[in-house]
Amino acid sequence: MKHKILKVALAQRASLHDRDSNMDALLADIRAAASAGAELILLPELHNSDYFCQLEETANFDLAEPVPGPSTARLATVAAETGIVIIASLFEKRAAGLYHNTAVVLDSDGSIAGKYRKMHIPDDPGYYEKFYFTPGDLGFRPIETSLGKLGVLVCWDQWYPEAARLMALAGAELLVYPTAIGWDNRDDEEEKRRQLDAWMTIQRGHAVANGLPVLACNRTGIEADPSGEGPGIAFWGNSFVAGPQGELIARGGIENQLLLAEVPMQRSEEVRRIWPFLRDRRIDAYAELVRRFID
Repeated sequence: MKHKILKVALAQRASLHDRDSNMDALLADIRAAASAGAELILLPELHNSDYFCQLEETANFDLAEPVPGPSTARLATVAAETGIVIIASLFEKRAAGLYHNTAVVLDSDGSIAGKYRKMHIPDDPGYYEKFYFTPGDLGFRPIETSLGKLGVLVCWDQWYPEAARLMALAGAELLVYPTAIGWDNRDDEEEKRRQLDAWMTIQRGHAVANGLPVLACNRTGIEADPSGEGPGIAFWGNSFVAGPQGELIARGGIENQLLLAEVPMQRSEEVRRIWPFLRDRRIDAYAELVRRFID
């Protein structure tokens, strides 16, 4: 990483229900982050619209756009204007009938540094993503930027240690997760707490296991089920920045928030020297990890 201290921002936001309003609000956040000295900003998953995957509806494919396309053009202008690196999350239309959940990185000069197509696709009540998204085909490859190599993953990927590990092994210097996750309000408070704790714990574990900082930016707000049949989703916010030992550097609440933090990038080298997990991996004994189940 080219900076010993990396100043980052996470734009935690509730949806304003249409593309232009959401984009206008996020562009204001990006400018505010740059004015505060941030060099990188992470936006939440699928930030241009409500989380449309609560039901299966073919009309929702109209929300998709090409990459590059209108959203990357607007983001590129602001990236070049402010000199900040932007990690966006878009519904990509690759071809007729072929769509991806795609993170796009705009470098500080406004160029597209690269993209990552979400690899792990959920299919759960209220999260019917398999209807919309083809699994990614770009692999787990870090994106080279003017700040260094970013290990960009998306939401459901955060539950998979393999994804974080492969990014780390390919040279990622920072793991980032644009996210859209929340509660079913029919659950009791104890269950909600367990879910939130699990979400934070697994990602802080990726930081520890790989000796890398982690950024996770969630949306917030309550979004009703458009069908009227389900309880909707109460997105729980709590975006956070963790250091390479899993320590919390910054954590948001449950409201709209521009979370700012300073990440000590040099600590990855220090931590990996005292906790040399990569050195001690038994790569000769892991062949069965590629099996679905060992039986």
